[in-house]
Amino acid sequence: GMAETTLLISGGVPSADPVIRQLDRRAFEKEARVVIADEMAEVREFVGCGQNLLTEIAIANPKTKTRCTPNEVGEIWVSGKSVAMGYWQRPALTQDMFQAYFSDTGEGPFFRTGDLGFLLEGELFVTGRLKDVIIIRGANYYPQDIEYTVESSHAALLSGSGAAFTVNCKNEEQLVIVQEVARSYLRKLDADAVVGDIVEAITAEHQLKTHAVVLVKPGSIPKTSSGKIQRYACREGFLDSSLQVVHPQRLSV
Repeated sequence: GMAETTLLISGGVPSADPVIRQLDRRAFEKEARVVIADEMAEVREFVGCGQNLLTEIAIANPKTKTRCTPNEVGEIWVSGKSVAMGYWQRPALTQDMFQAYFSDTGEGPFFRTGDLGFLLEGELFVTGRLKDVIIIRGANYYPQDIEYTVESSHAALLSGSGAAFTVNCKNEEQLVIVQEVARSYLRKLDADAVVGDIVEAITAEHQLKTHAVVLVKPGSIPKTSSGKIQRYACREGFLDSSLQVVHPQRLSV
């Protein structure tokens, strides 16, 4: 959202060191709260994107459209001269995305970026895309975190070529993994061992149960023209059994 509709939101001095903050992982994932980690806490590390330059940056609760408190993760809203005026000949979408106002104070208009993040000491930190967040038993998970865990779990798996998403099963959101296998491993693939490593890694890193793992052919996972994983298309492929599978899906018990 931000790249296509703005010239500049935040930035800094090129020679300056990156701003890195370590947050309490449990508070971040379970409660979407920004808490600086103490020595005993499990850590999530974030790199800052700079401070506001030509824009006003606000962090909003996307459901209530109210301003978040300083220690809350929310949707990044921006306003300023570097923000586009709207979508060409799409008035309804323009009103929803480019003309957002805070419901309690009437402040605005803001552009809703669709990105999640937080402000800490004036620095903007981006945590993920609103539409991609996985919610399981009330806790928030970012698919790219789970996907990194998966691709790192076994040498046979291609980096940047996996998707994590949920499907509704028995009235509960369940985690599904679709992951490409490297071509050099196809003939000698011990699929059960690879799937086992994936499930074990997800349990260890995220304390999540995996409903299904699907290993697919290299180059077959749906991506955009710029190489981004199309998680929605992966989910559709899983549901209609159209994925190019090299190993039948394994349902966890």
